[in-house]
Amino acid sequence: MNSPKAHEINFIPRRKFFIGFDSDGCVFDSMEIKHRECFIPALIWKWDLQAVSKYARECHEFVNLYSTWRGINRYPALIRTLELLAARKESRDRGYIPRDISPLKTWIANEKHLGNSTLATAVAQSHDPLLALTLEWSELVNARISEMVYGVPPFPLVRESLLHARADCDILVVSQTPAAALRREWEEHNINSFAQCICGQEMGSKEQHLAATCVGKYAHDHTLMIGDAPGDLKAARSADALFFPIIPNHEVESWQRFSSEGYSRFMKGQFRGAYQNALLAEFEKALPSKAPWEA
Repeated sequence: MNSPKAHEINFIPRRKFFIGFDSDGCVFDSMEIKHRECFIPALIWKWDLQAVSKYARECHEFVNLYSTWRGINRYPALIRTLELLAARKESRDRGYIPRDISPLKTWIANEKHLGNSTLATAVAQSHDPLLALTLEWSELVNARISEMVYGVPPFPLVRESLLHARADCDILVVSQTPAAALRREWEEHNINSFAQCICGQEMGSKEQHLAATCVGKYAHDHTLMIGDAPGDLKAARSADALFFPIIPNHEVESWQRFSSEGYSRFMKGQFRGAYQNALLAEFEKALPSKAPWEA
């Protein structure tokens, strides 16, 4: 069964406030295991990066975990990883010859809904080997995640925050993870009932999720996005929503802060301004745009 697109999301406001939650790395402590045990092994195998595996791993981890690109869709993240790898002297010294990834760039530029289903359609229509390889890699990633990623609970105080918020707020999952994986993870830990809708990558970008659900439907400063990546902040700004960051490597402290002060400030209209600006300064400092080896 195909997931609905963003404009097909059936979301009706029921409460006066709205909170969108990212999932991986924000609600769940799942970024490390997914990228290190699922994405990277599939990348090294399918893209024949055995000779430069150390540097491929460093590039992937920087892009997806420790940089301003953290949390972006897997296909643009793949391009950025391969570009970083190709630019490294260590790779060239080991005879690494980059592939021509222009077909993938073209597909990304022309496709609004970046997911395996739309990529499979492009492969069937074009028979392009680079797109076919990308699809094989992406499907292998999903298979490894399905086999490996379970028993990873939400961060401390997430469940309590959801329980507290649902009395006053409509709750939406806003993610670029495939919808099936999102539903499986939220159901496994019995928190799916807190969310009015679970939106994954097949439903469009995070900006599209928020545009379809909260823009123009709530009073000023009654909408909030909680996330751990710059893409979450970008989505919040596109919807003129407030933003509470879950700082990478400081997730537990971030949820403690949200529970003790962030939520109450949101409900009292005391969030925008100096409070949010201080949060954003700390968040942006934690995710650089230059890799350590580029400095």
